[in-house]
Amino acid sequence: MVLHRRGRFVVALALLVAAGCTRVGESSSSAGVARHAWTIPDTLRAGFSQVPRTLNPVLATQVVEDSIDALFADKLVSVDSQGNFVPMLAQEVPTQANGDISADGLTIRYRLRHNVKWHDGFPFTSKDVRFTFDAVMNPNNDVISRNGYDDVSSVTTPDDYTVVFHLKRPYGPFVATAFSESDSPYEIIPEHLLGKLHDLNNAPYNAAPIGTGPFKFVRWVRGDRIEFARNDDYFLGKPKLKTVIVKLIPDENTEVQQLRTHEIDWMWQASTSAYKAIKTIPDLHTVLTPLNAYYGVMFNNAKPPTNDVRVRRAILFALDKASLARNLTYGEAVPATEDLPPFMWAYDTTLQPTPYNLTAAKTNLAEAGYGPAHPLSLELYYEQSSALLRTMAAQIQTTLAPIGITVHIHPQVSTIIYGAYGSGGTLARGNFQIAIYQWIAGVDPDDSSQFMCRNLPPAGYDESLYCSHVTDAAEDIALHSYDQATRKRAYARVQQQLAKDVPLDFLLWYKAVQPLNPDLKGFDPNPVTDTWDTYRWSI
Repeated sequence: MVLHRRGRFVVALALLVAAGCTRVGESSSSAGVARHAWTIPDTLRAGFSQVPRTLNPVLATQVVEDSIDALFADKLVSVDSQGNFVPMLAQEVPTQANGDISADGLTIRYRLRHNVKWHDGFPFTSKDVRFTFDAVMNPNNDVISRNGYDDVSSVTTPDDYTVVFHLKRPYGPFVATAFSESDSPYEIIPEHLLGKLHDLNNAPYNAAPIGTGPFKFVRWVRGDRIEFARNDDYFLGKPKLKTVIVKLIPDENTEVQQLRTHEIDWMWQASTSAYKAIKTIPDLHTVLTPLNAYYGVMFNNAKPPTNDVRVRRAILFALDKASLARNLTYGEAVPATEDLPPFMWAYDTTLQPTPYNLTAAKTNLAEAGYGPAHPLSLELYYEQSSALLRTMAAQIQTTLAPIGITVHIHPQVSTIIYGAYGSGGTLARGNFQIAIYQWIAGVDPDDSSQFMCRNLPPAGYDESLYCSHVTDAAEDIALHSYDQATRKRAYARVQQQLAKDVPLDFLLWYKAVQPLNPDLKGFDPNPVTDTWDTYRWSI
């Protein structure tokens, strides 16, 4: 997920939001029915196909973990469904206008709420924010990204309800990055429980967390469910739901069946391939949320044979994006150019999706030295719970065969393929040649965590192992300017360089598909965290 900014740069977010952060509702039955017979009053049963590895927000490596973490923990700042900043643990969103961002952009102050308590009754203070920052920066912790946090020179806590971040240089996306809706959306964790540990990697807390959020952790039945109970003392108001049951269902077909039989009320982020079946289910409401997100084929840019741009371009020309969008997503997704979709204000309108061209594909492959006498064989990895990715992997295998590339397919569970560097994650460790990659960013176009040399694992999400000094220079301009026009020009250069270097073949831009029991009210996901305001939900 990407990021945002504040002060003069709040305008950038507002323009982005106006351009595209809207949602589409489709209902197959009347939403006016008071309550269906299968609905359990005040109990939400949510189906999750991806299984969390940890419930410690600082160690999160998957989008699914952020969605679950937001049930029991809070960020400093979130965004609403339109992408507008919303203060959470902070009293107010820092801006230059309110004086919480200094004129030189080097000091960011957060004034914290006074009425917040941890679920064990301990008061929340600025010490918790400073400790969470230290935990992110602790090299002993298996943190997947420190992007943006490493721009901080120091953190001070003048009192229990004020925390000040001192930056090494101006950093435009900071307010959206630091414990907000970024591509590493960490929530705050308790200093009084974890502050004395050398590292957090194996802390009991990771399986039984305590937070400040709207729901309290009850228990985690491995391979089955995670249960949460209402936090009656939640600082933003008593939640309307009494119970949330996260059902762990690592097979999407089973999830769809449980929608049909009303065993779940919400299917978390259904794949686009499941969308066709979901649309046939009666008594269902589906919300489509535009995302700064893509499906792509990630190449290992550091190891042969995919470190050769001619091999990467051959695959780029051989994959028919329009056909993939039409046959796999039923119109829900559209062919991509680079990573930023058209609703983003930094989208480069001069770029077009690469046309399907088998002749160009074969030419590039031959120039790289491959052909009948020297065939190319590639290992393809993908996350196995998604029916879409399974179908996509098979289609890539079939499509590349005519140009002389043999593809061997390796499905993996999400905790393995997307695992952190320290836990041996396939992508983070570079143990792949090509992989189907699913990326969900935030509401700012900052993509530096994916494409800057300094963010190669374990420092960040640059899991394609791509490193270009041209891209780095443009990313630096965008990161350290608060002027939208300057940043837009810089991101145009980034997009053009990505088109030239092909670290990934960006296949499709997609939306989040959220099928719901129509009795679930208040469901209004933001572009990053669908559970950001669950205290407002009711059923």
